[in-house]
Amino acid sequence: MMQSPQTGYDSAITVFSPDGRLFQVEYAREAVKRGTTALGIKAKDGAVLIVDKRSGSRLVEMESIEKIFQIDEHIGVATSGLVADARALVDFARVQAQVNKTTYDELIGIETLSKEICDFKHAYTQSGGARPFGVSLLIAGIEGNVMRLFETDPSGALLEYKATGIGAGRPQIMEFLEKNYTEDITLESAIILGLEALNSMTETKLSESTIEIGVIELSTGKFRKLIPGEVKESLSKITTEKHDKGTKAKKK
Repeated sequence: MMQSPQTGYDSAITVFSPDGRLFQVEYAREAVKRGTTALGIKAKDGAVLIVDKRSGSRLVEMESIEKIFQIDEHIGVATSGLVADARALVDFARVQAQVNKTTYDELIGIETLSKEICDFKHAYTQSGGARPFGVSLLIAGIEGNVMRLFETDPSGALLEYKATGIGAGRPQIMEFLEKNYTEDITLESAIILGLEALNSMTETKLSESTIEIGVIELSTGKFRKLIPGEVKESLSKITTEKHDKGTKAKKK
């Protein structure tokens, strides 16, 4: 049986095909595209990470699904893709943050940490017997008095954004943010904007049990995850607006 020309470049060994593609990396990106939708938005007074972590089964305890993690007191991460890969990278990031604190007696820089994570991810695209990490991360944090938001790719590539999304529905999320994001947005408005972006791409109702939100406030410099009550309060604002629009449309 003759093998297709792609076969030699489509094995467990990451090697360039004649047209310059790394198939294993592309497959890892596909794993991210099938992951849960996550987005990050920078505001003038903070930053927010939001993940739609809904499950396909009503039997799952939603508290057991974690998609947003605290790396250090000033850094949070949202993940999309393979959960186990995400945990491994989160553990690596936490260690790097503490090593930096122990060595230099200061908090690690957001860009520094992001590059270390990407260097770690990139190493797994270069050798046989290893596969790329099938996960992308949104890394949000405060550096001095500046909010930073980075997106990492399975290849190890790194980009900084004002607002971005990863996972399923990324094109729709990016289109929504392109149209509605402004640089003078407040943190409270950024949370609503992120929820509206998620709401615009799903037919099912968002709830506090399926939405996870992490915020960093410029005033405190601390990362924290919102409790379900706070998430519900934010969701009530977009639900009310949607209902009002629907009522007005019916009256017309």
